[in-house]
Amino acid sequence: MTKLEKQCNYKMTIAYDGTAYHGYEAKPDNEKTIEGTLTRTLASITGVTTRIYCCGRTDAGVHALRMVTSFTHPAISEEELKDKLNLALPEDIRVLEIVRAPKAFHARYSAHQKVYEYRIYMGDAKPVWNRKYCYVPPKRPSVDKIKEAIPYLIGRHDFRSFCGDSKYDKSTVKTIESIDLKITGDYLIITYTGNGFLRYMVRIMTGTLIDVGTGKIKASDLPSILEKKDRRYAGHTAPPDGLFLKDVVY
Repeated sequence: MTKLEKQCNYKMTIAYDGTAYHGYEAKPDNEKTIEGTLTRTLASITGVTTRIYCCGRTDAGVHALRMVTSFTHPAISEEELKDKLNLALPEDIRVLEIVRAPKAFHARYSAHQKVYEYRIYMGDAKPVWNRKYCYVPPKRPSVDKIKEAIPYLIGRHDFRSFCGDSKYDKSTVKTIESIDLKITGDYLIITYTGNGFLRYMVRIMTGTLIDVGTGKIKASDLPSILEKKDRRYAGHTAPPDGLFLKDVVY
């Protein structure tokens, strides 16, 4: 690459099965990650190593239906690059779209909202084919009790009690725009829309709602849990298997 080559900003949307990965963010110890796999594959195709930023890091085992990333690179055919990446990437990562973006666009800092989906299996027997993509609670929760608890989590709150990082020293105030429930067959799907999420926040909210649904926590206790700003008072952390980054709003 020479100095004369034009650097362009690209927006790349991907989907992935996070089962075999240690999260999105590249790790210094060369653990298998989504970012590391993307970066190496892109470099092997174009000969250029560049940082691929994401809209929000997913943890180990978490999946993405639409993860938005951005990176700078010398001008290249978007469709050609998409096709070459999909040929070279492992089958559990797919590039859905690559478009040229405005210079100021950043996958993380330009995002206004993120949408997460959590899938809970409510059937009698543990599923065989979808077992890696849902959570089977030890006890089936009451949907009515979960519905009773949801309004307490909607709005602008300090979600310190729902943060899985005890050393996090930035603001834990977030706004949850909506929490929607949908029953599809044997699955209860909870969809969270908000302006940002703390580490494990969706999984802790889900675990707390399940604990309300099974009677371990009362719905009316949620305001007190928020007020305490202490992780010990919220419910359990639901496993990563059932969590999907569904969409990002810009």
